[in-house]
Amino acid sequence: MEILKAEITDDKILTKITKESKAYWGFPTETLLKWEHLLTISQKYIEENNVIKLVNNTEIIGYYSFFKIDKKTLKLDNLFILPSYIGIGLGKVLMNHFLDQTKKLGIEKITLEAEPNAEDFYKKFGFVTIGQLESSIKDRFLPIMELKLNE
Repeated sequence: MEILKAEITDDKILTKITKESKAYWGFPTETLLKWEHLLTISQKYIEENNVIKLVNNTEIIGYYSFFKIDKKTLKLDNLFILPSYIGIGLGKVLMNHFLDQTKKLGIEKITLEAEPNAEDFYKKFGFVTIGQLESSIKDRFLPIMELKLNE
């Protein structure tokens, strides 16, 4: 397996991974269609953000993306694995890679808005829930989480 910077031509496969991974949690097709714009990774997005892919042989099977909010703060925007690879530790591989990259950047804090089903995953890495963001689904909230790195 290799972890590489995504290329702009990876947009369609990264979008496919995002959509299939989100569908893994059992959301109805109607909801996923409503989120189409949120689940699409465009070539422009790849150009403007840090997008890192996980490659098994020649197949892209996961990725994460992040951007700087300010000099000392990053936002982890996406972390997705193809459903057929969920549960075998590859999310952990990507998260550890991401955290290693942040150390090189002198970052003090990472924020994210988690899929509620993934909140416990992030807690294993030291993230704490500091708030919630209402989603487009009635009575569904996304945990707002952060990790302070220099404490």
